[in-house]
Amino acid sequence: MDSSALFSLRLSLQVAVSATCLVVPIGIFFAYILAEKNFRGKNLLDIALTLPLVLPPTVTGYYLVILFGRNGPIGGPIYNLTGWTIMFTWQAAVLASFVVALPLMMKTARASFESVEHQLIDVSYTLGHSEVATLFKVILPLARKGLIAGASLAFARAIGEFGATLMLAGNISGKTDTAPLAIYTNARSGDWSAANGMVLLLTLVSGAILYTAIKFKGRVSL
Repeated sequence: MDSSALFSLRLSLQVAVSATCLVVPIGIFFAYILAEKNFRGKNLLDIALTLPLVLPPTVTGYYLVILFGRNGPIGGPIYNLTGWTIMFTWQAAVLASFVVALPLMMKTARASFESVEHQLIDVSYTLGHSEVATLFKVILPLARKGLIAGASLAFARAIGEFGATLMLAGNISGKTDTAPLAIYTNARSGDWSAANGMVLLLTLVSGAILYTAIKFKGRVSL
């Protein structure tokens, strides 16, 4: 592979690792809230966090552009204060990958939390452990296989993200062209040898990740 292909592969790995590091704690937090708490708006929160799983990636990307663009409710104040915008940066690819991968982590983690026998949780409370201590000493260890499976699926989703990344980060050669975007560019320009090599590599990586998820949790409930 030439230097541009290697750059795209390295960038995809960098983006996927960064997004997964964000997805895991945030996904676990929301999964625990949805699994263990009852409150008004619970279903609406669940729907809002799950929407990127079913929406076309370009629609998700469009929402992100509206929110984080220079005139957006989030991106606007940041740009006015710092002069920096996340648009068309590699961090934008991380944001896009995080948003589309979060539902996989959250749904898998929630299913794992709900599979923990509540009697064990009650025993922990009876022994005087706080809710936080029970989470770390009882719930997380018992749900660890599902959490690893969820993190693996989230990483696989992040490394293969295309549509939302294209909308938010663009397809700038040597800057934001992740491997999926580079494959698209090579195929469109007729450079099939470069596209074939990257397709094969991403297929092998994704297959290995899915094998890891299956190994730790043979059946992931979504």
